[in-house]
Amino acid sequence: MAYNFDEIVDRSNNYAAKFQEAELHYGTNNVIPLWIADMDFRTAPCIVEAIKARADQGIFGYTWRTPKYFEAIAAWQQKRNGWLPDIAKMAFAPGVVPGMRMVLTMFTQPGDKVLIQQPVYHPFADVVNNTGRQLVVSPLKRDENGYYTMDLEDFEAKAKDGAKYFILCNPHNPVGRCWTREELKQVGDICVKYGVEIISDEIHSDLMLDGHKHTCMASVSPEIAAITTTCIAPSKTFNLAGLQSSTIVFNDEAKKDAYVAELKRMDIARNNCFSLVATMEAYAHGEQWLDELLVYLGDNMRFIRSFCAERLPELKPSTPEATYLNWVDARALGMDDAELKKFCVEKAGVAFGEGTDFGIGGSGFLRLNAACPRSVIEKALTQMEQAVRSR
Repeated sequence: MAYNFDEIVDRSNNYAAKFQEAELHYGTNNVIPLWIADMDFRTAPCIVEAIKARADQGIFGYTWRTPKYFEAIAAWQQKRNGWLPDIAKMAFAPGVVPGMRMVLTMFTQPGDKVLIQQPVYHPFADVVNNTGRQLVVSPLKRDENGYYTMDLEDFEAKAKDGAKYFILCNPHNPVGRCWTREELKQVGDICVKYGVEIISDEIHSDLMLDGHKHTCMASVSPEIAAITTTCIAPSKTFNLAGLQSSTIVFNDEAKKDAYVAELKRMDIARNNCFSLVATMEAYAHGEQWLDELLVYLGDNMRFIRSFCAERLPELKPSTPEATYLNWVDARALGMDDAELKKFCVEKAGVAFGEGTDFGIGGSGFLRLNAACPRSVIEKALTQMEQAVRSR
């Protein structure tokens, strides 16, 4: 490999939320932080060099967004995912979640029903509840092997009961499913049938493991594209979350124009100077780095499964098809969720994402961020093993 993903990067002066904010969530910073979803890998060197070159100019004024910015994003989507979004319908967002919130507040009314599928990334529920919309949950189905599917019968019953929007996680955080074109068409056709608009969060779409291929919801059919707003970003792919740059691809140019006008009223319509050059450089020259990253992540997932099978069978890791997140079934430990959190933090010294944060179906589960050097994962799992054996 050309890139060293085994390198331990000292983030003590990085103001890293996953380290510094652990005390807020777990009562201590003396834990291995495998909870928040960013990576402990240096981003692609070409991106670092582009940012350095921009910094060397020494002027950090208001930044004009060149047309090349959205052109680079569209070209990347076409190359990696076979979907060419319409640049005329693309808009900047400071993040996927803020963009999602704006879409809901602009195009729904208080009290409107918004449908999600849990367990799922917890801000989905937050943006619905915090905007005064009515949260409706269609739980995913999990088989005895830990494989998740959509409950289409339940979904249809709730879609036809007045839902205005459906927020789709594609690919899925935390269960790691890479939804197939057939699955997406089934759920998308239900939304078409009952007039339910779709917000498709595809922020993890570049993180495909072991040969799986991402399908953009808006590419499934013209009818589904006509009701789908897509949220994408380089943040998970290239570890750029701190630059706060995302893209919303609207299904309607008039909606895009209304959204952009609202951004301008709030005076947050511009990229910062570093996110602009980092995004364009990532999509122009970051592909080799990403391809090597995906191999490393796939090997990390296999290491987690092998370690637990041989030394820690009380934990049952998932086999994610996408993302760098592993959804670990810890129910065999026989603890309630408060006990499980306390055990992991105080006895094992590891901070996992808490399964209950992800809603229905999350109790007894842990979300493990595997986007770190393998030695860190091995240390965390070894500490878990020792804690379990000393109970």
